[in-house]
Amino acid sequence: MNEIRGLLSEYGIILPPSITKFRALIVDQLHKEQAKLTTLSAEVFWQLYDAFRALEKRLEYYDEKLAAIGQAHPACQRLQTIPGIGPVTATALIAAIGNVTQFKNGRQLAAWLGLVPREHSTGGQPRLLGISIRGDRYLRKLLVHGARATLRWVDTKGDDRSQWLRALIARRGKNRAAVALANKNARMVWALLAHNQAYRVRTVI
Repeated sequence: MNEIRGLLSEYGIILPPSITKFRALIVDQLHKEQAKLTTLSAEVFWQLYDAFRALEKRLEYYDEKLAAIGQAHPACQRLQTIPGIGPVTATALIAAIGNVTQFKNGRQLAAWLGLVPREHSTGGQPRLLGISIRGDRYLRKLLVHGARATLRWVDTKGDDRSQWLRALIARRGKNRAAVALANKNARMVWALLAHNQAYRVRTVI
């Protein structure tokens, strides 16, 4: 999509960055602006569009497979009860973690994912720094993005978790709140897998 948009801009044809709008406009724009394109460039754009559609079909296929696995696998079903964790994150976590009992507790799992603050102690005074860059970056990204998505709805809910998030956002901002929630979700992942439970709204980990 970005390649098509960038090349079209060279011909003065501007498409919005939204992928939804791109899907809706690209075919009409290629037909409408055909006079601005050379025969060769038009051929290239249609080839790029075919490649774009082929990639989207592949992504749809794999999304369907992941959703099916998420529905069939009991552990994935439990993880998807956590707000912010869908089939992609759940299946990725199950594949990467394996036996969750290799971690003594949820904090160890969160640390393995790189979601706990680094600690620096001097003169007997511990000091917490930013989160480490250790662990699986892909899993950490999935958890943080999932947490960020749930922040959109905290103002409409009155459960303990949402109240905690609203207070945290007010003190530290949305980005740090998203990381803190990703950390909390990682601990919940350990608890649900270790104890074969489903997420409950008022559960505190």
